[in-house]
Amino acid sequence: MERTLAIIKPDAVQNGHSGKILDRILSEGFAVRAMKLVTLSKTEAEGFYAVHRERPFFGELTTFMSSGPCIPLVLERADAVAKWREVIGATNPADAAEGTIRKQFATSMGENAVHGSDSTENGKLESNYFFPEHVIVANS
Repeated sequence: MERTLAIIKPDAVQNGHSGKILDRILSEGFAVRAMKLVTLSKTEAEGFYAVHRERPFFGELTTFMSSGPCIPLVLERADAVAKWREVIGATNPADAAEGTIRKQFATSMGENAVHGSDSTENGKLESNYFFPEHVIVANS
């Protein structure tokens, strides 16, 4: 089994899509091992997205991610990282495949409904940003 971090972003929470996205997560065979509703401070958003600090969209991204509540989740299943990225679709919803979460719920490239880790290593690091290892529920 593999773990990855998902975040239901502020736009999707504000637009009332959290339940539909969570239902999709479960229907795709993911187990939710940790989940919480949080509003990130600008500093917390900057810390989470520090890898993008030098990119031109960093300020806009961190302002958006600290604009309202979001829902980080630790997901687990076989090939979790690749499967979650397949389910969410391309970063730009205009390029996302039909049936993906971003095609269905994202409004723009910047406000694209969900986050997904891009590697197993980042999935672990990102999960631990929000959840210390001892609060992630193990498979029983």
